[in-house]
Amino acid sequence: MKTSYDIDVNSGLVESARQCTSPNQDARPDGATPELLVFHGISLPPGKYGGPEIEQLFTNTLDWDGHPYFAEIRGLEVSSHLLIRRDGELVQFVPFDRRAWHAGDSWFHGRTCCNDFSIGIELEGEDEMPYADVQYVVLCAVTAALLTAYPAISAREIAAHSDISPGRKTDPGPAFDWLRLYDGVSECRQK
Repeated sequence: MKTSYDIDVNSGLVESARQCTSPNQDARPDGATPELLVFHGISLPPGKYGGPEIEQLFTNTLDWDGHPYFAEIRGLEVSSHLLIRRDGELVQFVPFDRRAWHAGDSWFHGRTCCNDFSIGIELEGEDEMPYADVQYVVLCAVTAALLTAYPAISAREIAAHSDISPGRKTDPGPAFDWLRLYDGVSECRQK
């Protein structure tokens, strides 16, 4: 399991991540750079892990008739920059210099449209179920790398989806261990 990651700021890519390009992205507004990390939780269908549905959703190839839940999200066009699977696999959908469509209607520290200035990281999981140990290893290492690559982001600019979209979103939920994240990032940055 990787405990450190290299980010090419010119390409906006994590060099060792599996690349799976999403069409659900566009240019950031002029002058906008990554200044916020947003953590999400996702499982498709809800409570199911390891299948291709998350990638299919982010690449607009999901079979909308493949599960009854998909009727509720039919036609949704979303993405994130990264996905950390339950087994620790790191998948990148959007380069960091581009805008991923992960936050929706959102605000942070008085600013709206968080997609403009944020990096979205999805964790395969659910609000009430603990995330896997290996996911924290990968999340802490990639967060440490992002803090180095994008110095405008600090620990004060890390938020849950529920923080930037209160009342609308609940992820990554109460099962997410924020202290474990901060301790792990600190350890990674000291290496």
